[in-house]
Amino acid sequence: MSDAWDDSEPEPVFSSLDDFVTGYLSQMIRRRVNGTMLTWCPAWWKHAEAIARLDALWRAWEHLRLDQNLGMSTWWLYHCDPHLSALMDADTGPFSGCSPTDGHTPYPHPPLPVEPSDPQLWSGSPFKR
Repeated sequence: MSDAWDDSEPEPVFSSLDDFVTGYLSQMIRRRVNGTMLTWCPAWWKHAEAIARLDALWRAWEHLRLDQNLGMSTWWLYHCDPHLSALMDADTGPFSGCSPTDGHTPYPHPPLPVEPSDPQLWSGSPFKR
């Protein structure tokens, strides 16, 4: 992940993803995380999916905070709410094996199964770089 920001935008409020999660998100979001309906992993940074989703949330927040009209509403409705729902789902989310009180459990689920594709399928495809 790159820390490069577009030079046309002001400096970010938060200096890192960790700063955003610990200094803003974890303080702003107040939920009953009982491990049954919703859960959270105190070691969120040990989950690749959580890092990717939280980084997307942080970057969207930094960009949308500059829109004084609909920016924060857009962030909450179209970014924060869906990502938190996916992250905190106690049954299917990346923290599903973890406990907000007992802490991190290594991934309880294997990666998605993938079969190798035929390289010819991607020849001349817009899905190949």
